[in-house]
Amino acid sequence: MPNVLETLVAGALEDAAARRIDRPYSDVERDLDRVASPLDALEFLAPGDRVKILAEVKRASPSRGSMATIADPAALAGEYERGGASTISVLTEGRKFLGTLADLEAVKARVGVPVLRKDFIADPYQVIEARASGADLVLLIVAALEQQQLVELHTLAEELGMRVLVEAHSADELARGIDAGARILGVNARDLTDFSLDRDLFGSLADRIPAGVVRVAESAVAGPDDVAHYRAAGADVVLVGEALVTGEDPAATLASFIAAGDRG
Repeated sequence: MPNVLETLVAGALEDAAARRIDRPYSDVERDLDRVASPLDALEFLAPGDRVKILAEVKRASPSRGSMATIADPAALAGEYERGGASTISVLTEGRKFLGTLADLEAVKARVGVPVLRKDFIADPYQVIEARASGADLVLLIVAALEQQQLVELHTLAEELGMRVLVEAHSADELARGIDAGARILGVNARDLTDFSLDRDLFGSLADRIPAGVVRVAESAVAGPDDVAHYRAAGADVVLVGEALVTGEDPAATLASFIAAGDRG
C-alpha cells in the first residue's frame, strides 16, 4: 500500500514551489509587515475547566473524498466561533482537501480567535507564507519530517510569532515532538500512512505529554461521546472537522461537544 503521507507531502511541496514562482520569498517577506500581529494560541487553548474545541474548515479528505462544498469558509468559521470554538483550523492543501490559502485569509478576516494553517508543511517557505496570510499557528507533522527539519521549522514559526501544533502518532514521535520544544502536542488517532483509525491511541499516550504542554486529541470524533471519551483520557483540546462540516447546525453541534466534555 502506498504511503499516503509521503504522497501528500510531495504534492504540497510541488504546489509550494509553483506558488513561489508567482510569489517569491521577497514578496512573502514584504507581506509579513502588512499582517496584524498573531494571536497567542496558547492563551486560547490553555487547559481549563472545560474542553477546548479546535474546529476545522475542511471540504474533503483522502479517506472520505468530498464532504462539504463550503462556498463561504469565513461564514462557517463565524458559526464555529459563535458555537464556542477556541481556535479555527483551515485546511489549505488543495489536491486532496480542496483548500487554499485564500480560505485561511478569509477566515482570519472574520474571526477573533486564532487560526491554524493545517497543511503538509516541510519547507520554510510554507511557514513564512502561512504567517503572511494571517496564520496564528501552523501544523507540523512529526512523521513527515526529519528531526532537524522539525526543530528548524518549529523555531522559524516561533520566530515569526506563531505557535505550532506538533502532531504525533506514536510514543517515538511524541518524544521527538517534546525534544523539538513543542508546547502544543497533538495525538492523531488517524495513521496518516494508511489512514486507519485508533480512537484509544490518545489515551495510551497522554501521560507521556509533560505538564504544561497543551494536549490535543485529533480525529475519530463523530459525536459528543467521542469528545467525552477524549476529555476523560486527559485531552485539553479536541480537534473536530468532519462532524462539523457535515452537520446542519455547526454552532449548536459545537456547543454540544463542549458540554459533552464536562462528562469526561
